[in-house]
Amino acid sequence: MGSGSYVCGEETALIESLEGQRGEPRNRPPFPVDTGYKNEPSVVNNVETLCWAACILANGSEWFKGFGTAASPGLKLFSVSGDCLHPGVYEFPFGITIAKLLSVVDGEGAWAVQIGGASGQCLPRAQFDRRLAFEDLSTGGSVIIFGPDRDLLDVAENFLQFFASESCGQCTPCREGNLKLLDGVRLLKEGRCSMRYLDELCALGETMQLASKCGLGQSSPNAFLSIVENFRGEIMGRVPASPNGPVQL
Repeated sequence: MGSGSYVCGEETALIESLEGQRGEPRNRPPFPVDTGYKNEPSVVNNVETLCWAACILANGSEWFKGFGTAASPGLKLFSVSGDCLHPGVYEFPFGITIAKLLSVVDGEGAWAVQIGGASGQCLPRAQFDRRLAFEDLSTGGSVIIFGPDRDLLDVAENFLQFFASESCGQCTPCREGNLKLLDGVRLLKEGRCSMRYLDELCALGETMQLASKCGLGQSSPNAFLSIVENFRGEIMGRVPASPNGPVQL
């Protein structure tokens, strides 16, 4: 029995937890395939991967490749939540567009969709023709739908609160960076974040993507960065007219 946390979705942190240690990522190399659980070679897979492997063994690879696209063959489970009439877990072929998915779950009124969960990308209506596939929008399967009444800065704040809490604290980019981004979003909501500081926050997010030790810190800035990029109009409405702003913390 181990202690679970969000970071235990990273394979080496999961192995640490299974061994009864604090769930935090290991330095690599060595990799789990060489030195994993109790220092033995180990393979870590998601349950869905193992389920599809069983289906392929039972039905053949050609059956599986009959779904999806040439670059992304097969079917995928999608967990759909948020502002739609029919949230739930759906099985779709790879390559389905966001618009098609929204029509199935009765979420056509959405003005934003988060693809890939809290660490994914927030996309505007103009990009709803994009496809959920490795060659376009690669995702673990989480789709969160936001209606026109949602404040996306509230969304970003909620995600960053979660990541600041779930960071294991080993590396500085993740441990400190998520707190800085969270403070920055709160300044934006108050209309106290200057354009210069907003640019610095985006640069910090890009540094976190490159310098964090594991996938948590590497992906935690994604929602914030995509909201700033894709919903610039809303963000600009919260930024003071002066380049430096009235208050800088």
